[in-house]
Amino acid sequence: MTDAIEAAPQFPLGMAKRGYSGVIQRIAADDTGSALSAAELESRLIELGFVEGARVEVLHEGAVGRDPIAVRVENITIAVRRREAMAVIVG
Repeated sequence: MTDAIEAAPQFPLGMAKRGYSGVIQRIAADDTGSALSAAELESRLIELGFVEGARVEVLHEGAVGRDPIAVRVENITIAVRRREAMAVIVG
């Protein structure tokens, strides 16, 4: 008898609600709707600490359209637009 370990569902951080906590799986910067190019957005996110394996938690959502969101990545709190957060895949 073998026990299968189910992986947590993966989705964009931009879809997460306040209180969500998970781990960054990867960056997928294509087709996010950002004004930045995919390479530029990926680079900026990595510079801010959005790296594979980092723990992330959504702390706060903006009042208008729930944008921007405040997230804690490891020990750093960062505000990011939801459309940019769509490039961060969490699970």
